[in-house]
Amino acid sequence: MVCETTKRNPLLPDRRQQGDFFLCDIFDAAPKGDMASMEHPVFSISTKPDLKPRRYENGNSFIEITPSVKGLATIHDRDVLIFCISQIMSALNEGKAVSQTVRFAASDLLTATNRPNGGESYDRLKQALERLGGTQISTNITTGGEEVLDIFTIIDKARIVRQTRDGRMQEIEITLSDWVFNAINAKEVLTLSRDYFRLRRPLERRLYEIARKHCGVQREWKISLEKLRTKCGSASSLKEFRRLLSGIIEKDRQFAHMPDYSIDLDGEFVWFKNRGSVPQPVVEIFDSPLPSFAHEDARSAAPGWDPRHLEQEWRMWCGGEEIEPKHPLRHFIKFCTSWYEKRGAPR
Repeated sequence: MVCETTKRNPLLPDRRQQGDFFLCDIFDAAPKGDMASMEHPVFSISTKPDLKPRRYENGNSFIEITPSVKGLATIHDRDVLIFCISQIMSALNEGKAVSQTVRFAASDLLTATNRPNGGESYDRLKQALERLGGTQISTNITTGGEEVLDIFTIIDKARIVRQTRDGRMQEIEITLSDWVFNAINAKEVLTLSRDYFRLRRPLERRLYEIARKHCGVQREWKISLEKLRTKCGSASSLKEFRRLLSGIIEKDRQFAHMPDYSIDLDGEFVWFKNRGSVPQPVVEIFDSPLPSFAHEDARSAAPGWDPRHLEQEWRMWCGGEEIEPKHPLRHFIKFCTSWYEKRGAPR
């Protein structure tokens, strides 16, 4: 006899297909996440209030996340951020003026992120806004070419513009932090699968984010189990994390429910493999001009390398990642420095 829980599809039902609401243009905006918080464990994957501060280091970069008395913002709270980023990016792509403050109907957010439109969802949304506004970040990680060293919150402000007589939210205003808005303006965002919102488990969502950021359109990408545990922000022991990950892998083999990427565990390494469903980016050459002395600075940053070759690699990389730096020279020299750190002098 097969256990009923084994038969259960790991994905939530697709509520967008119910057809009991008007599909206005707002739902056509592709879900997008900022790369900085996809790279680093900003959001908690705990199912209970997470009151423990955390610090994550990667090379010379660090990020510290401090919860409020209501706990860290969770990965499900991140849906609010994804929704706001998606709407702003859609408007930017259409050449519209945007603002750091976003105003929208609460029901639109609930529908676009595959949540039911019941009273409990509105209560959870209010709690999410409180955690997003209370979670503090201190970091030297740059977004949009600007280094933020002060302490800030994920969202600067949230305001309920209207409420129905029974207390349900109708319209919301959210002011994004400079850190998030800089990432949007610099196009440091990635498109997510709509099935991301159907993933039940917080760890599944975090694994998808990491795969989307690091595997991207590559055929496959591997990471050590210990480093993956750290990047997920998991408080579990390595043994328990292995067990949780193995359960997700087994479920994915049965249902292929993980969007865009399959996962394999091979000893102490985890492999993410592209299913071929991630849209290939249109590789364009970034054509912003550089000053005449840029090549001299590039020679200093990457001794021995041809600065013309480095410039071509940089322009193709910016085009492929859809990045348009606010400060091209500064971004180019940083690219050259990173290039040399990874490869050393040419042979």
